[in-house]
Amino acid sequence: SLVWGPWSQEAGMTEGLSETDRRRIARSGLPAVTAEQGTALFDAALVSGEPVVLPVRLDLAALRGREDVPNLLRGLVRARRRRSAAGGSAATAGLVQRLEALEEAERREMMLDLVRGQVAIVLGHSGVQSVHPDRAFQDLGFDSLTAVELRNRLGKVTGLRLAATVVFDYPTATLLAGHLLDGVLGTEAAAVVPVAALPSVADDPVVIVGMACRYPGGVASPEDLWRVVSEGVDAVSEFPSDRGWDVESLYNPDRGASGTSYTRSGGFLHDAAEFDPEFFGMSPREAVATDAQQRLLLETTWEAIERAGIDPVSLRGSQTGVFAGVM
Repeated sequence: SLVWGPWSQEAGMTEGLSETDRRRIARSGLPAVTAEQGTALFDAALVSGEPVVLPVRLDLAALRGREDVPNLLRGLVRARRRRSAAGGSAATAGLVQRLEALEEAERREMMLDLVRGQVAIVLGHSGVQSVHPDRAFQDLGFDSLTAVELRNRLGKVTGLRLAATVVFDYPTATLLAGHLLDGVLGTEAAAVVPVAALPSVADDPVVIVGMACRYPGGVASPEDLWRVVSEGVDAVSEFPSDRGWDVESLYNPDRGASGTSYTRSGGFLHDAAEFDPEFFGMSPREAVATDAQQRLLLETTWEAIERAGIDPVSLRGSQTGVFAGVM
């Protein structure tokens, strides 16, 4: 059997990328595969006789220039020597000295310029002027890959060990600069927004302070759920009319028929399409392409926090864990 991973679709997926995005991908040492190259690789895989193949394009020069060559590729390229610990310490010490010589406002301005400069490099901008200090990184065009690249760059220039999620934990240049400044100077980070005080629950290890839910039967809140359960409401309904389904063609009383349904009813969330993408920083096009379950998760998470009497924005930068499970 021939195993052909997601690279078989890469040529098609990268056709819509801008030239800036292509240059960013190329810097990683794994440039995009063109349609012609993908076809040639597929033909070569078919005649290779190997049960498992990995079509990939490598830029060895770019890989050698990286300090974080992936373990899988270290046998293929000889990476440059890592900077010595002393050198890294000296660079960090120099940064600390320059910061300590400044007033508080000047320190924050210097660190903000450092962050904006690294953001501009990662995103391929010409200078820091293109990076608004208070605009969310997501709106600037960051994704998980560019977030890690920025983390690596900032870790290198500051000498700090940064979490892979630091760009999402501190989602603007201003917030991230403040976090880095506190880390470099060894000061405690100030809370961005105070969290609302909650009642003492010292005698209970687990406390539920907010809930939100969506269920068939028009259930949009825990109160609705209790009403459906206590009153014995039948939550089964006919197929929704706003899903683009050909309901008449979909139905077939023969249970053995393929691709059809032998029932005309079920448990549905009829308001699943009622989503405000702008509220969550998404474009309408992105919202349509997003799994409906993910949209519901965004809505109910925000709602559960609000119902607990907590300003959701106040959790930004705080020590709050998010644990999500599906099915």
